[in-house]
Parts: sequence; structure tokens; C-alpha cells
Amino acid sequence: MGDDVPQCELNQAEKDHLHFGYPFCHQGDIADPEFGKQKSCDEFVKPAALMGPHTAPLGMEFYTGSQFPATYQNQIFVARHGSWNRSKKSGYDICIVTLDSTGTVESVKPFVEGWLDSSIDDVWGRPVDLEQLPDGSLLISDDFANAIYRISYSSEKQ
Repeated sequence: MGDDVPQCELNQAEKDHLHFGYPFCHQGDIADPEFGKQKSCDEFVKPAALMGPHTAPLGMEFYTGSQFPATYQNQIFVARHGSWNRSKKSGYDICIVTLDSTGTVESVKPFVEGWLDSSIDDVWGRPVDLEQLPDGSLLISDDFANAIYRISYSSEKQ
């Protein structure tokens, strides 16, 4: 549909048999050019958050560890694999989705970046998924660089 639409979605399934719109509706409010005339976007569950156009969010992990500060507790880390079909690449990062006490999305912000040099549109990594280790650190898999990264937190000043 273009470089900037539709955005990828984060959906919340609070019960079984919910319908989030595809293929009739994208990002909660854009009718599909081919199938959109069959249904109204108002018939579907709206996204909990928009994740950017063509960012390809693949893996996610609710943080339940104790290594990171308390503000990270029960927040969502999302691996955005990155676009391949935009004129200017986007994604290629790990973002954190911050939830309020009711589970409603408050914000989506970058957490780990650097796999994309946007000044020259050059990619050296594509995050795929995350896994929390028992010590509270995070593993990130990268299928472009064939690597696994470990993210840990320390409050000690170096």
C-alpha cells in the first residue's frame, strides 16, 4: 500500500475468536484496496499499538526478570526485524512497549538500535526474537548476522 502504510500492529487477545481485521482492514482504520469493501474497519478489534510501517515485529517477550530496574517489570520487548520493501528502511531494532497498570499501551520506544545505519540505509543485523534468561538478562537472535546477543543490566558505574 506504500512506504508509510499500513503500519504493523501489536494486538491484544483478551479472549478467543477475536478478529483484528486482516485481510479486510489494516492498522485498525485503513480498508484494504482489494478486500476492504466487504467489511467495515469498525467491525474489528483495534490494535493495542501501531509499530511503524513495514517494521516486521516478529518476537516479543514480557519482562519478568529482576536484573533490569523495576520500570521494566511486565513491559514488552519487541524484536522488529525490519523492512525490505520500503524506499527508506525502518525497524531493525528492539523496542519496548510500556504498559500502564491496566495493560493498556502507553508508549513504544527504542530500546536497542544500531543494526541499521539510516544515514546510508545500510543494514548489518536483523533482530528476530528475544528470550529472557533465568538471571534476567535478554538474548536476541539475529538472522542476518547469524548472531545471538546478550543484554544485561548493571547499576555499577564503570
